[in-house]
Amino acid sequence: MATENTSGVHVWLILMKAHQTFLKQAQRSIQGTGLCFSDFTALEILLHKGPIPIITIGEKLQLTSGSLTAAIDRLEKRGLLERSFDPTDRRVRIITLTSAGERLIKDLFKQHSLDMENAMSGLSQNERKQLIQLLKKAGKQLPAI
Repeated sequence: MATENTSGVHVWLILMKAHQTFLKQAQRSIQGTGLCFSDFTALEILLHKGPIPIITIGEKLQLTSGSLTAAIDRLEKRGLLERSFDPTDRRVRIITLTSAGERLIKDLFKQHSLDMENAMSGLSQNERKQLIQLLKKAGKQLPAI
């Protein structure tokens, strides 16, 4: 009986393939919303984090400054978010959901959450907990990027 390949490179390949599969599922879920993936994700970040500096959104989305500005401009033009200056540091721009933006992302996120729950339906709650713990453990031993 052959032993299962548990080499670091094999684990990485399996993780990468799983990530690609789940990313495609997330993109399919978002596809019919009228938003591109980065716009949806920016709104979702604001929904769960509240008003935050624009640079924080860029870090979380891993977007270049130009791409981030374009995304924020698109969402602002649609009336879904607004920019303001940080009262303690005028160099910092704070991004906030408008009431229309909050209503939209709450509605869209409900369906997205159901879609992603369905994508994970092959794992029990205990398996999900184990997976989360193992992924965190693996990630924490690496140097920060």
